[in-house]
Amino acid sequence: MSRPVTLFTGQWADLDIDTMCEKASSFGYDGVELACWGDHFEVAKADDAYCQGRREILEKHNLQLFSISSHLVGQAVCDNIDDRHQAILPDYVWGDGDPEGVRQRAADELVAAAQAAHRLGVDVVNGFTGSSIWHLLYSFPPVSPNAIAEGYADFGRRFTPILDEFHKLGVRFALEVHPTEIAFDLVSAERAIEALDGHPAFGFNYDPSHLGYQGVDYVKFIYRFSKRIFHVHMKDVGWSLTPTEAGVFGGHLDFGDRRRYWDFRSLGRGNIDFEEIIRALNRIDYQGPLSVEWEDNGMDREHGAAEACAFVREVDFVPSGVAFDAFFAE
Repeated sequence: MSRPVTLFTGQWADLDIDTMCEKASSFGYDGVELACWGDHFEVAKADDAYCQGRREILEKHNLQLFSISSHLVGQAVCDNIDDRHQAILPDYVWGDGDPEGVRQRAADELVAAAQAAHRLGVDVVNGFTGSSIWHLLYSFPPVSPNAIAEGYADFGRRFTPILDEFHKLGVRFALEVHPTEIAFDLVSAERAIEALDGHPAFGFNYDPSHLGYQGVDYVKFIYRFSKRIFHVHMKDVGWSLTPTEAGVFGGHLDFGDRRRYWDFRSLGRGNIDFEEIIRALNRIDYQGPLSVEWEDNGMDREHGAAEACAFVREVDFVPSGVAFDAFFAE
């Protein structure tokens, strides 16, 4: 049996949860990955009755649930806080905007998300971490190794207590490896694990789109971190094979601008090799959902989401239980 195909609701937070679920079901999805923003899953309200109500909405639309996602709050745990964060955080997390206070409240909210996930009956919370050193990525003026080391140490200090609480609940945190996070490629992902002393509650929400346009080996990522891939996003990205006006850094252009070197695409319409991803996931025996995170500024999202669901079902396949030439070994 192939893996369940789910739809991440983060890009649909303008819709109420009932409407969102009705659409996801009509597009052909087996389930959803609920975002902790909009009204899809509100951590502050997530007592037993609220969680039961969310389950009933999903059941009404014949949808399964495997994870929730707390990307926006997670971003604030390690970030250098500025006015941009106010737009993505709940008012009670933003508070008076004092940076350290915001980081502490974001950490508390991430723990609350794990508690809510436990009540809801799921064991994975996907999200971001933020990073105190992302702005030092391009090393000029020269950045000392100690400054980078302190960034990872800061991440370790802030996230270890959070992950301890996750572990007590039997819930795992899956970082989406992504620019602006403490881990954005294989090397930084390894360093993040080291900063946490290999904490068992820490792993990854694998998303090839954020790796491909950087020139990172997104298939090798699966093999390197096979035991820590807790969840998978199916998301495509296209990048130019010829020079463009704005390179990999984007030129401060909005997504969808044709002068960009790369942009997110509906599944199957970009450069990501999903067959190799599926083969790798089969080899590491990943049994979880394949969650479509749909983004494409050039396409109607309802058309794209339905198309993406069909694409994932087409590309996913069950691995063989026997070698094709096994007969000759008898």
